[in-house]
Amino acid sequence: MSENRNEAARLDLVSALPFLIPVRDRLRSLPPLWLDTALAVLVMVVQLWPFFSRENPHGGPWHWWGYAVVIASAVPLVWRRRAPVAVLTATLLATSLYDLVDGVAAQPIWYGGLIAIYTVAARSAHLPRVIMIVIATVGGLLLVGSSETALRGVVLFVAAYAVGRASAASRAYATALEERAARLERERQVEAERAAERERARIARDMHDILAHAVSLMVVQAEAGPVVVRSDPARAEAAFDAIASAGRDAMVQLRRTLNVLKEETGPRAPQPTVGDLATLAEQVSGTGLSVAYSVSGEPRQLLPDTEVAAYRVTQEALTNIVKHAGATRADIRLRWQDDTLMISITDDGRGSVSSLPSGGNGLVGIHKRAAACGGSATAGPRQDAPGFQVVVRLPLAVTA
Repeated sequence: MSENRNEAARLDLVSALPFLIPVRDRLRSLPPLWLDTALAVLVMVVQLWPFFSRENPHGGPWHWWGYAVVIASAVPLVWRRRAPVAVLTATLLATSLYDLVDGVAAQPIWYGGLIAIYTVAARSAHLPRVIMIVIATVGGLLLVGSSETALRGVVLFVAAYAVGRASAASRAYATALEERAARLERERQVEAERAAERERARIARDMHDILAHAVSLMVVQAEAGPVVVRSDPARAEAAFDAIASAGRDAMVQLRRTLNVLKEETGPRAPQPTVGDLATLAEQVSGTGLSVAYSVSGEPRQLLPDTEVAAYRVTQEALTNIVKHAGATRADIRLRWQDDTLMISITDDGRGSVSSLPSGGNGLVGIHKRAAACGGSATAGPRQDAPGFQVVVRLPLAVTA
């Protein structure tokens, strides 16, 4: 008789199923307790639906026992997240008592039990959930009246359990993705901070090179000006012109360097390159130091950073000569090779590293700039003649 009631009520309840999905989506944004309360009420309404949609074939109202069991099986779902095993136990116990009387409506599917099994599978530890699925399956097999009902119950229980495990795996995967995204974001921020530090260090080196070079030229010319102002006015005038030119050039380069600190997106002035070394040699020659500039080999392509490095290391080497070497002549030689640009800066001065001030950044900056581009630098007294020599090797750009 229970089997017949189940089959008769199945089609009546199918029409209520489409309401589950939209209600679930609307309730997801609510607090968990509200969501579980709404879910318990929904299950109660669905389970009570056969009492309102069909008449008792024996006449009269349905037995009150059916109402009581339905309510008792649905209410525990309010606490399903807090105590999933206890809620499943209470729900299964209530549903097992439903068929103790005959005057109750058919219940083809106990949605409260399926939701409780889903919750246990999704939120409980391994041992409790395995024990509960075994109890639910065995208990269902022992209490049903036919093999068809037993098979349907087992399939539904296993399906609910599988969906719960899939939901748990999905949450774990989503949590892992969030943690990975957070870790990658932290790593990105750290790398951005490191890049900013490297950029600040590069800007500091550029400003050091620019200021040291310009100030050295201006000091040399300023010291020579008073000496020749009466005996050779034309030379004194040239010295003051050189001071002004060095100051203007320093201002332009400083402005160009500081522009990288601004948030402007407009075009920036180009950085100095190997092609500007001839102009640099002419500028230094105005200090009274004779500078010779020569190039051998076929010019090749350099990376932008390497172009700037070639100019800056030459500028720093000339600045050291003007400030510390006491030299009268300097030679800049560029030699283009197959995969390397060799830059040699020599002078005929004192030729000793000890002549450089302690704590200076000149030679250190030259080594760092060359290394940052994948090259190298050496510096020391000349072996073939008095003086000092700086040799820099810079890699060429790789072309396809």
